[in-house]
Order: sequence, then structure tokens, then C-alpha cells
Amino acid sequence: MTPSVDAAGPLADGPPSPVPFARIKVRTGALVFCGDELALIRRDRPASALYTLPGGNVEDGEDLTAALHRELAEELALDIRLAEGGDLMWVVDQRVTRPGPTPPPRKLHLLHRFHITPEVRAALAVQEADELPDGTHDIGVVEWLDYREAASLPLFPPVGPALAALPHPRAAVSDAALPPVTDHDHTWI
Repeated sequence: MTPSVDAAGPLADGPPSPVPFARIKVRTGALVFCGDELALIRRDRPASALYTLPGGNVEDGEDLTAALHRELAEELALDIRLAEGGDLMWVVDQRVTRPGPTPPPRKLHLLHRFHITPEVRAALAVQEADELPDGTHDIGVVEWLDYREAASLPLFPPVGPALAALPHPRAAVSDAALPPVTDHDHTWI
């Protein structure tokens, strides 16, 4: 019997070990503006807080638009028919090793821009429960912050500098592709 070989070297027996970034996942997310303020989800960690944009992974066989609608309804209780916009603003290519036993996927973040009124904002969720593999929930707090403050936050995907560079929330962007996120420039909190 010939031993199997994978990217990490020979194995005693069995199939090759999964290779990091061999799978590609798509995450749809949103920049939801109310005036100059942006909806972010803050998750408290032992050493710090982590901010994320509302959104989540596209499920197998799910339409991208349906995934965006579902995620914004789940995380913000936002019916996007009450929002203006929805255009694809940025794409972020993520190849970052993360904690856990499974090899990390390569992930493409498709970030859309929406604008809502103060009346719509008043009816939105103030916290978000993300289900963990063990059935418990990681509770995030929805915070509305001035979009220009995003550059100084631990925000993932790391779009803070691009956000802070916008002259106003409705500003056109000339390039939808933001720099990739890799282990060289990002470490999980």
C-alpha cells in the first residue's frame, strides 16, 4: 500500500488532508446607512470587541439576492424593500487562517450599500444572535456609528479605511475590488 500525500506531506493511510483555502464560500453583507451612521454588529471578545457588517454565508443553492434579504432580516430585522439602494459596492477576497479544527475556506465578501430613514431604523433589531455549532448563541449588539470612525475599529471584513475615505455615504466608488485579506495583514481576535 502506498501512503497518501497531501500539501502537508505523506500520511500513513487514507485520503489527503483538506487543504486551507481549497473551498470557496460566498458571504453577502451590507453597509446599511442612516444618514452618516452605519449599522455594525459588535461582538465582545475576551481581549477586545470585534465589529462586523450585517450579513452571512450564502447557503448551498441559494440565490445571492435571496441570501442578502434573509441575512438582513435575520440580523437587523430589516425588510430591504423599505431601504433604498442595494448596489454592490465592494468585493473582499479573504484567505485568512481562523481558529478551529477545519481548514479555512477562501471567502468572497460581496458588500452591498443601502440607505434607510430614521423611521425604518427605529424599528430595527438592537441585538443579533449568531448560532454556534454547540447550539448556543453568540450575542452581538447592533451599534450605529459614524461611518468615518470605522477606520479605527477592529472591523471584519476590514473595510474601515475605505469607508472613512468616502466623502459621503452615497459617494461613488471607482473600484469595487478592495485589497485581499490574508494572514499577512489580519489576525483573528
